[in-house]
Amino acid sequence: MRTRNINDASPRDNAAWRTTWLTLFASTGTLICCALPIIFVSLGFGATVAALTSSFPFLITLSLHKVWIFAFSGAMLVLSGWLMYRPGRSCPTDSEQGRICHTSQTWNRRLYWSSLVIWGIGFFAAFLALPLRIWLGL
Repeated sequence: MRTRNINDASPRDNAAWRTTWLTLFASTGTLICCALPIIFVSLGFGATVAALTSSFPFLITLSLHKVWIFAFSGAMLVLSGWLMYRPGRSCPTDSEQGRICHTSQTWNRRLYWSSLVIWGIGFFAAFLALPLRIWLGL
């Protein structure tokens, strides 16, 4: 059985694969910088947030620029979605290359939807949770 070489895929497939991984990284960054501290404080784990920010001071810098972080990761999600679901995208007719292409597309879609869920959780926690909590009077 032949192993998949990164050079076997077309340049567009490689771009989609790299963009999907970068999107996962960016959306996970939104979760770490903004969502987890808010969730921990809401659950009463303020000391944990204090320990995290003293151990990893870059979290404070990231949270100060959360609008830019979410905008960048959201743009990456849009670009990644367009690369995966754009019209005219097809796999090669060769059976081996077609199977590799189909497997690659399946994993790209899984990573994309995982990134979208992570980004949604981070967006809710960073921008909607506190106003919603105040509005409900909790």
